[in-house]
Amino acid sequence: MVDSKNKIKTILSYSIIIIGVIVSLFPFYWMFIGATNSSADIFSFPPKMVPGKSFMKNLSALNEQIDLQRVIFNSFFVAITYTIFTLALSSITGYAFAKFEFKGRNYLFGAILLTMMLPGQATMIPLFDIMKAFGWLNSYKAVIIPGIASAFGIFLMRQNMLKVPDSLIEAARIDGCGEFAIFYKIVLPTMRPSIAALGIYMFMAQWGNFMWQLIVLNDSSMKTLPVALSSLVGLSRVDYGQVLLGASLSTLPVIAIFLILQKQFISGILGGALKE
Repeated sequence: MVDSKNKIKTILSYSIIIIGVIVSLFPFYWMFIGATNSSADIFSFPPKMVPGKSFMKNLSALNEQIDLQRVIFNSFFVAITYTIFTLALSSITGYAFAKFEFKGRNYLFGAILLTMMLPGQATMIPLFDIMKAFGWLNSYKAVIIPGIASAFGIFLMRQNMLKVPDSLIEAARIDGCGEFAIFYKIVLPTMRPSIAALGIYMFMAQWGNFMWQLIVLNDSSMKTLPVALSSLVGLSRVDYGQVLLGASLSTLPVIAIFLILQKQFISGILGGALKE
């Protein structure tokens, strides 16, 4: 009787999981299928659930509309540069908050956390005025630099670095290791899962960033993929095959990076949740 109940629970659990997987993956499947069909095929009834023959036609038309290679290069350049700078700054700041005692440390860390409560829209106008005063409008500096001091990144790295034993750092100091060498050669290698998790998060955030880049980048040759894709939706005619192809191309790098680093991503996020 007990075995029968457990079997029913197992079947129900797996059924719910399978339904959840189908519901989660179907929009991606529909997007990739739509990318290979024309607008007429996409809205045909019954809807087509298999790949069509318009992929190359959509790709050629999309390339003519938005200079695909250029906007993809711009997106990778912005996202990778932003991720590298954010990882470096978040790691060293998180290390300082985790392992160094200095006056006002907790207040300063609390102030950084408070900035996470500010909605991004509330900071856009003053940030735009600052970028204008610096003369950084229509440059990648205005896209990359304002966000590299990430409160979330500092918080995540600080929480993970609390797990590094103080005795290990003290032993390195006794052996004559400098502070930067301790950070670079001893602490940082143990933070690979956290760095991978933060890197994925920051890359995804900047890769999909739309509003701020739309505001500060006016030159069409500097536009990133999300901004360029928005130009496909006009007032009169919309080619949904091109739109879905552009969305598919925008999604593929994020999926690939997540699949490659998913183990580090999960362990890095959980590592920050287990301490304090």
